[in-house]
Amino acid sequence: MRRTAICLAASSMALSLSACGALGVSSSSADASPTKGDDITVGVLMPETTNTRYEKFDYPIIKAKVAELTEKKGRTVYANGEADAAKQASQMQKMIDDKVDVILLDAVDSHAIAGTVKKAKDAGIPVIAYDRLAEGPIDAYVSFDNELVGEVQGRTLVEALGSDIDTSDKIVMLNGSPSDPNAGQFKAGALSELNGKVTLAETYDVDGWKPQTAKKDMAQAIKSIGASNIAAVYSANDAMAAAAIEAMEEAGMTKIPPITGQDAELEAVQRILTGDQYMSVYKSYPLEAEAAAEMAVAKVQGKDILFESLTQDSVDSPTTKDIPAQLVSVSALTKSNIKSTVVADGIFKVSDICTAKFATACADAKLK
Repeated sequence: MRRTAICLAASSMALSLSACGALGVSSSSADASPTKGDDITVGVLMPETTNTRYEKFDYPIIKAKVAELTEKKGRTVYANGEADAAKQASQMQKMIDDKVDVILLDAVDSHAIAGTVKKAKDAGIPVIAYDRLAEGPIDAYVSFDNELVGEVQGRTLVEALGSDIDTSDKIVMLNGSPSDPNAGQFKAGALSELNGKVTLAETYDVDGWKPQTAKKDMAQAIKSIGASNIAAVYSANDAMAAAAIEAMEEAGMTKIPPITGQDAELEAVQRILTGDQYMSVYKSYPLEAEAAAEMAVAKVQGKDILFESLTQDSVDSPTTKDIPAQLVSVSALTKSNIKSTVVADGIFKVSDICTAKFATACADAKLK
């Protein structure tokens, strides 16, 4: 489904989102005759709370950007599906009934929500898929380049194994939820880097991205392969990486093999500093969230030129072809670039990371 990633770079917070579009395009009302003024309502639906990013970063950034773009006349309404597809469908139906102007949807289950997306479309409410590509007649999609996420994870894991890497090296794969289309793209990207270089000894697709399930799967893999025979662990995100590390520690593994992650959560950054986790994938939430807010406001206000400049890519879902899209780039987060990524972009302060428990690790990494 990936076509071409556009010009957004993961650690360039000073970059204007609109600058990635046509020259001379701005977000002023001169772009078109608005179909709606600044007094708009944007519905925001997030998928779960296990991953802290949605409520700590994504939604607050979207809310602030909508206010900025509408001279504080626009508002957002928020709901979190808490990994329950039926609950999210009910939340979305309420937004439709309340006649919000546009919906930003990060789907719990991309297939299950398709019928509710159609109800929104029938009600004249545009739906922009956020972070995960939902099925049904969505109007646009904004996310990270998900295959690239997997490629970065796989490539960095191979680098961690060093020059003596062998095709017999046994890897455990903890992939994301089968109900999340992103998970399949992460997996495909990772396999493009891992296949032929290592042995995929055990592979699991973790339903709902649940850390407790990932921990059980990792424990089973240790019994099956043997603790001393595991060369590395591919974990699709940071929460599952933490669970896998717990399973390895409980199995008596004193040396944790290289393990990947994604989302650059605070605890993951700290684990990377201490060497318990090798890497995470840093995705600039401000760039994605601000892009989503710009797209939502432009769409509902009828600013077609601006909207097109923000959606110069194109993707296909199982139900809809040529969906206008914006794909944001990503980067590997390792011990060497914490300061130039999450700190430089204002995601975390050094004081957030370098608490007393991690003072020595921070000093060793010259993080101050």
